[in-house]
Amino acid sequence: MHPPLRERVRALVESPAFERTIMALIVINAITLGLETSEQAMAEAGPLLIALDRAILTVFVVELAIRFYVRRLAFFRDPWRVFDLIVVGVAVLPATGNLSILRAFRILRVLRLIGAIPSMRRVVTGLLNAIPGMGSIALLLVLIFYVFAVMSTKLFGDAFPAWFGTIGGSAYSLFQIMTLESWSMGIVRPVMETFPYAWAFFVPFIVITTFAVLNLFVGIIVDAMQSQHLSDAHAEREAMLNETGNVLVEVQALRVELAQLRAELRKP
Repeated sequence: MHPPLRERVRALVESPAFERTIMALIVINAITLGLETSEQAMAEAGPLLIALDRAILTVFVVELAIRFYVRRLAFFRDPWRVFDLIVVGVAVLPATGNLSILRAFRILRVLRLIGAIPSMRRVVTGLLNAIPGMGSIALLLVLIFYVFAVMSTKLFGDAFPAWFGTIGGSAYSLFQIMTLESWSMGIVRPVMETFPYAWAFFVPFIVITTFAVLNLFVGIIVDAMQSQHLSDAHAEREAMLNETGNVLVEVQALRVELAQLRAELRKP
């Protein structure tokens, strides 16, 4: 007896070959979208690239329709499938007139690789799990920035209004210093020519923000990823134990049936 159509379709879309095919199409689509930005490539093979892009987009739409047919409302309980739906939906919208800006967002289809590759999916899940813990550190960083921005505006604002004339300008200059982008020759040394002891202000700021607070972000992200890895490993072990338990139950049932069969055969 053949399985129902829905089960056969489910076996198809969940097969490794199907997943690999979709991943390959995503990579090909990323290449074609990149080539569309080249005037030479569009001049030589523009119609082919556009036709290939539309064909792959059609495959993506059909794929999502099949997945919705298989999973029904459970489709929307999977955040990765909802993400795929949004990305493909943006690509389906007409990119003309006021919506022409949507053409630039077609490259978002490449992000579907995140949901298709388990290792990348774990990384993103770990990052999302780290967001709550990062909130308190972000608040601490904002507080530090505000304190140092007010201080730098009062200390250096009159002499260097372009960098420290307002709290907003001071905060932006301090952000540049925190990233260590041209902080010494670009900002700090010119300030030290007028205020020789300005290093006593900037060096503690760099130590607190760049080397301390930002490393807390890294620590929380690493901890979240490690927790996600342990959670996935635990889930895999539970699945293996459940599968092993099911096999043992089936083996016990077979033993009972064999015992009954032997008992019947022994009867005269």
